[in-house]
Amino acid sequence: MAEEEKCIQSWVPLESNPEVWNKIIHKAGVDEKYNYEDVLGFDPELLAMLPPNVEAIVFLFPITEAYEKFKEEEEAHLTQKEQNISPEVIFFKQTIDNACGMIALLHSVASNSPGLFNDIIEEAIPMSADERAELLENSKELAELHASAATEGQTAAPCADDSIDLHFICFIEVGEHLYELDGRKAFPINHGKCTNLVESAVKVIKKYMERDPEEENFSAIALCKTED
Repeated sequence: MAEEEKCIQSWVPLESNPEVWNKIIHKAGVDEKYNYEDVLGFDPELLAMLPPNVEAIVFLFPITEAYEKFKEEEEAHLTQKEQNISPEVIFFKQTIDNACGMIALLHSVASNSPGLFNDIIEEAIPMSADERAELLENSKELAELHASAATEGQTAAPCADDSIDLHFICFIEVGEHLYELDGRKAFPINHGKCTNLVESAVKVIKKYMERDPEEENFSAIALCKTED
């Protein structure tokens, strides 16, 4: 008998709303000195308005033919090139439909994550990518936390089985290198040396925007740490 086909879960998409994301992380036990802030734009004068201690940049962009084509070409190239990925980078593949927001959120707090997120990440560290994906699929606590937040945005929440053409990814700095963490990709992307997370991430973000010059739905939020 053929193996039974696995049922794919679908979640209600998260809104790109710092207030909602802050409720999620604080409810999960992350210290309230960590907060998400809107990135008002990608020009230097607008980026300068961000607090000084940015821990991660979460980028929202449209999934287009140009993105999918580049994604395939990039994966083929990096599979042959064999990147150097720090073992300190925690990466989760997205196997739950419309869960890209929670995946990006997890990536952004992986280094600062007491409570529920810490439990998930500690368990995930020794696992393979597929085992990590299954861990998230089976986490009732994570699903409940996501569900409670997904309906709190400023706009009406779509249905869980709606087709969504916007996607969240995360940029972090580990070991003085910039990493792009996209749950729809096979592995993390090491973008090389990084002396300023915001500046380095925005360089990559602008390449996304240049590939789709007719698109306008680009935005970002930043996870910031309040100074003690």
